[in-house]
Amino acid sequence: MIALHGVTKVYRMGEVDVRALNGIDLQIARGDYVGVMGPSGSGKTTLMEILGCLSRPTTGTLEIDGRRVDQLDDVGLATLRGERIGFVFQTFNLLPRLTAVENVELPMLYRRTPRGQRRARALELLARVGLTSRATHRPSELSGGERQRIAIARALVNHPSVVLADEPTGNLDTATGDSIMSLIEDLHRDGQTVVLVTHDPRIAARVSRAVYLRDGVVERDHRTGQRPVPP
Repeated sequence: MIALHGVTKVYRMGEVDVRALNGIDLQIARGDYVGVMGPSGSGKTTLMEILGCLSRPTTGTLEIDGRRVDQLDDVGLATLRGERIGFVFQTFNLLPRLTAVENVELPMLYRRTPRGQRRARALELLARVGLTSRATHRPSELSGGERQRIAIARALVNHPSVVLADEPTGNLDTATGDSIMSLIEDLHRDGQTVVLVTHDPRIAARVSRAVYLRDGVVERDHRTGQRPVPP
């Protein structure tokens, strides 16, 4: 479903070129549950930005659902992000003035989905993450775990091909983080493709496939033999 071939990313820092990715070859199949790991500066964030169409490769090719993403213009990239990719961030990235249900609706608003359909889909997903009763609350009235569940609902709202999660439990306590990981594993069990970045070895131990980066290259890529933890 996702294929990177010879992907590099070079940033110009003054008069110095910084090579964040140095020839990444990676394929992610539909339904994969991938953890991306590695030391600070290994290229994890840059890889996720490219997978999420937030940044373009300097060289190499990226395909999502058979489309050459690296050849799209800015409008094409924005459209693909909205239609194919769901994002879950460590810092939640919820709009503070919007209610939970309005935050979940937001990606559909950009696609000009009719209001009634937006509200029905958002409420459906709030029910899925167990937050129907918090639909009219604003982020400041919610716990960190509740805010992350809303962020997950928002990521799913446009039926994405892949959910990209960047340290999804990084701002949560252990028990709340475990509940978020259980929710992500439920999504994977239902067939959702998930790629997450983590520094936490406890989280890394739960994924089905581990990709380790070092100095901008894939150092290791292996199946862990893990399956989603039963409910």
